[in-house]
Amino acid sequence: MTDPRFKTPDYRLRTERIPHEGMPPLDKAAPPTSYFEFWPSWKFYTPLAFYIAWLSIKFGGITLPTVVNPYFDNGGVVGESKFGILDLILSGKSAKYVAKYTTLVRYSKTITLENALQEIEDNQLSFPLVAKPDNGCRGMGVQPLFNEEDLEDYIEDFPKDEIFILQELIDFEGEGGVFYVRQPDQEKGEIISLTLKYFPYVTGDGKTTLKELIKNDPRAGILSHIYLPRHEHRWDMILPEGQHFRIAFTGSHSRGTIFKNGNEFITDKMRDLFDDITKDIPEFYFGRIDVRFKSMADLENGENVKILEINGATGEVTHVWDSKNTLKDAYTDLMAQYKLLYQIGAKNKKRGFKPVGLIHLLKKYYHYKKLSVQYPMTK
Repeated sequence: MTDPRFKTPDYRLRTERIPHEGMPPLDKAAPPTSYFEFWPSWKFYTPLAFYIAWLSIKFGGITLPTVVNPYFDNGGVVGESKFGILDLILSGKSAKYVAKYTTLVRYSKTITLENALQEIEDNQLSFPLVAKPDNGCRGMGVQPLFNEEDLEDYIEDFPKDEIFILQELIDFEGEGGVFYVRQPDQEKGEIISLTLKYFPYVTGDGKTTLKELIKNDPRAGILSHIYLPRHEHRWDMILPEGQHFRIAFTGSHSRGTIFKNGNEFITDKMRDLFDDITKDIPEFYFGRIDVRFKSMADLENGENVKILEINGATGEVTHVWDSKNTLKDAYTDLMAQYKLLYQIGAKNKKRGFKPVGLIHLLKKYYHYKKLSVQYPMTK
């Protein structure tokens, strides 16, 4: 007998999907994780902090990255508005590539729920939706919403007087991070990194609980501390034999999604597409554009992609988290990225854009850190 929990929209969407449909085959011979992939941030980024300090001296200012994209709040270093960035595209011809969304401020449960439902209707949105903080990173607070009850729960858990986004759920397996860079004095830019994101699944055998499937999986078992808390209410659920179950929703490495180096798939048509899109964003020169796509052919041909969000100065070339990558190569690629960041910041400063002060930046950072711990659990 089918577990009744599979009859909800949540489970139908999660279990009827063909894992990694439209993506290149996942290399099953690769290590489950690299040895440094889930180091604490302080351990991994300390050597890079020294390099950034050197770049600050060489190029003339530690806050130069705040003018790398002058129309982003603080250049996209911290505190930038996700919808504020997407709004910059909507007046251009590239608006068709942006996944539809609306925004709300959580003032009170009753008023905000009513407003949310009205906003959903007014913006021709419908369930399922994706909810996420406007000021967030690394997948914090991202949840799929399948009905009004999910929306009400999200509103109740969200920090008061803060903005969240409701965005259409692009129901494709293909997701990628396209890192685009253009020098201010150049007409065309480059894609310096393509990360392919694979949502992790476990497969049922008709007798093993979800909790045990996760713990027994070669990769998920290592990262069970990431996956198990979000599925605590489903631990005893037994998947039918051959039934796939997606254990991570958001395309964030720190939330358990598998990242692979896709640089070999970068094409001229892909470059042309992101040249066109980014030129609809005033003074955009540096950042990662997260997109969904139905097939690799669509992405390679620069067709039918949907933009989920755009990350500015602190976006990463996330292909470094491929489990086959070496620590040396990861640092080499990140240092090359940071060098471009400071080069562009220095050029924009020379063009008349003024970097923000360090104290202002630190205040924004500490505000975000305080806020981020109040976000709802990532699903």
